[in-house]
Amino acid sequence: MMSEKDLKEFEDNIRMATENNKKEPEKLEVTLYNWGPCVVKFKIKDNFKQLLLAEAKDCHGDFSDHLAGQLDKELSFTTDSKNRILPYLAPYLGAYDNVFEQFQNKKYEKKPEYFMSAMWINYQKQYDFNPPHDHDGKLSFVIYLSIPEKLKKENKDYIGNSCGPGGIQIMYGEGPRGCITNFSHFPEEGDMLIFPAWVKHWVSPYKSDCVRVSVSGNIHDSAQLNNIEQHVKEK
Repeated sequence: MMSEKDLKEFEDNIRMATENNKKEPEKLEVTLYNWGPCVVKFKIKDNFKQLLLAEAKDCHGDFSDHLAGQLDKELSFTTDSKNRILPYLAPYLGAYDNVFEQFQNKKYEKKPEYFMSAMWINYQKQYDFNPPHDHDGKLSFVIYLSIPEKLKKENKDYIGNSCGPGGIQIMYGEGPRGCITNFSHFPEEGDMLIFPAWVKHWVSPYKSDCVRVSVSGNIHDSAQLNNIEQHVKEK
């Protein structure tokens, strides 16, 4: 039990701390260092979304053998479709580069020249999922075309620490409490995520009887292409 003297000292300390909190905070020079992968979310324009939906009708090649996912259907876009889509995608890649320059507090000596190495559409159904995996290339992206109402409600009702049913989770590194090692996102229609291709990520299953539709792709830059060509020549 605290003595009367100790109790008074404790009360005085509380009173002093309360008064200090009311004062104008001292202006300190602060530098925040960004750490880990640069993950950027965009909201795509409606004309881009409509183009993807139209081009998706021509997707026919089964792409699942190239992917880690346990999904109902994963179909490849045709070369012609990718060529028509790329001009709509390019502004978002440019915007990502601008954000990345701010993120690393350093300007590119020369902006990357990108090309799309792969692009496919995902039809995720009840109990389908994507296990932890990464991609080829420099950057990867995912664009969400359809998020059914049933799935939205299931995710909203979910209680837990993960991304929840139908969500995407991106992980980087390990650390104790206070260290952010995961980025979780339950998407809305029209959301687009761009992130480094080497980052591990996964998609959670869900119980609702509905189809979640997204488009994914891998982006290489010219430097990677030159390295690949040089490696082939050496062989």
